[in-house]
Amino acid sequence: MHEARNSGIALVAGFIAALVALSPAPVVAGGDWNEAGISWQPYEAGLAAAKKDGTPVCLVFYTEWCPHCTNYSKVFHDPKVVERAKKFVMIRLDKDKHAELSKKYAPDGEYIPRTYFLASSGELDASISAPRGTYRYFYNEKDPGSLLGGMDKALSTFTKGS
Repeated sequence: MHEARNSGIALVAGFIAALVALSPAPVVAGGDWNEAGISWQPYEAGLAAAKKDGTPVCLVFYTEWCPHCTNYSKVFHDPKVVERAKKFVMIRLDKDKHAELSKKYAPDGEYIPRTYFLASSGELDASISAPRGTYRYFYNEKDPGSLLGGMDKALSTFTKGS
């Protein structure tokens, strides 16, 4: 009897170990935003750096629980996006932890993810948006070309006369 119970426990333990081994890698909450490739800055420090250096800002709002944010985070691994990001002060804020800032930057609502482009002065240019009628600051979460288009428009807008 004792031997049968031990073999039953061993069988269950083996089954659990097999499930764990065969499970996909855990998903990072809120996504993997390529911290190694992109120099994400805190909000206040990022705005100060933008003013000091005359660099435009790319501001992204996300949350830890949003599946679209997790998808969108992968766009920031694209080599062209990584390269273009070097021309911006990159700021990423969790909407849930920065509710007041989320409300400040919400010309068409507080959906997520949202991406905005700001002048080096910190002023939002609401005309730079994704090519869509609604949810204008929701760039394609699976195609880096959408965000690259916004980045290019921001660079041309903010570097006029430079």
